[in-house]
Amino acid sequence: MSSGKQSIKRSFVFFLVPDFTMVAFATALDPLRIANRMLGYEAYKWRLTSIDGNPVRASNGVECAVDTSLDEERRRMAGSDRPSMAIVCSGINVEKYSNRSVFAWLREEYNRGVAIGGLCTGAYVLANAGLLSNKRCAIHWENLPGFQEAFPKANVFADLFEVDQNIYTCAGGTAALDMMLKLIGDDFDENIVNRVCEQVLTDRVRNPTDRQRLPLRARLGVQNSKVLTIIELMEANLAEPLSLLEIANRVDLSRRQIERLFRSEMGRSPARYYLEIRLDRARHLLIQSSMPVVEVAVACGFVSASHFSKCYRELYSRSPQQERMERKHLIAA
Repeated sequence: MSSGKQSIKRSFVFFLVPDFTMVAFATALDPLRIANRMLGYEAYKWRLTSIDGNPVRASNGVECAVDTSLDEERRRMAGSDRPSMAIVCSGINVEKYSNRSVFAWLREEYNRGVAIGGLCTGAYVLANAGLLSNKRCAIHWENLPGFQEAFPKANVFADLFEVDQNIYTCAGGTAALDMMLKLIGDDFDENIVNRVCEQVLTDRVRNPTDRQRLPLRARLGVQNSKVLTIIELMEANLAEPLSLLEIANRVDLSRRQIERLFRSEMGRSPARYYLEIRLDRARHLLIQSSMPVVEVAVACGFVSASHFSKCYRELYSRSPQQERMERKHLIAA
């Protein structure tokens, strides 16, 4: 390894948002520690920060002490202690998080050439800071519907991670490990990446575009390939639902055959299953966004708010408005 490579140093600032996801944070930070150990010198250094310098509670209830406050980080921006990369660590309830000072700090760092990252739902914070317009980004699959509606100018994907110029985002969980291993590989070589992988007991760095969720076959326990194809069509057409005839034409089956398959494999009609996945998307939008109920209804393929509310109540035993109010009370508590 050349002396030039050995002199590489990156410094990271991890900004902790209340209710951040510990697993994503840990799997982003520890590969840096292990890489230093494998290299035999401090190629990477890091510090943790919060808005006021006080400890931040993760979503699992563990409080994490930090090294600096946002004001301290601002003072360091113009000096030699400016980070190479600032990473936002967030998790649940991120759609409610709004802090102009944080957004301004991220923009300032980015404009000074600092790489910006987001773990798990961190893309929400980056988008609110105005950094994701026309940028590719990744976010946890559960937050994808609300994010798409809130930030239509961002090119969001259900990928493990995305790198677009100086913006790094990942879907959280162990995807943070894959993103950091790619970064380490860019700095050094495959040998170092493999040694880190051995330490964390993983056999490879996953491709950025590997799926976040289990394949439909594993997730639903469905083996029939035609049924899986139909479900994929349904999931791809929620705002403008396909008719059963359109689906039948696309999969080269009759409507009666599709009805029989769904009764056998899913225990309900295709129309009922299609309705349930549209309502599931609606539930995510109600929880994760401030979209008016009528807009949620339209985004999920309902012709009227009244029909949407009726279907929602039948499935979840509460109205869309009650769903949103219960969520607000839960967050407040």
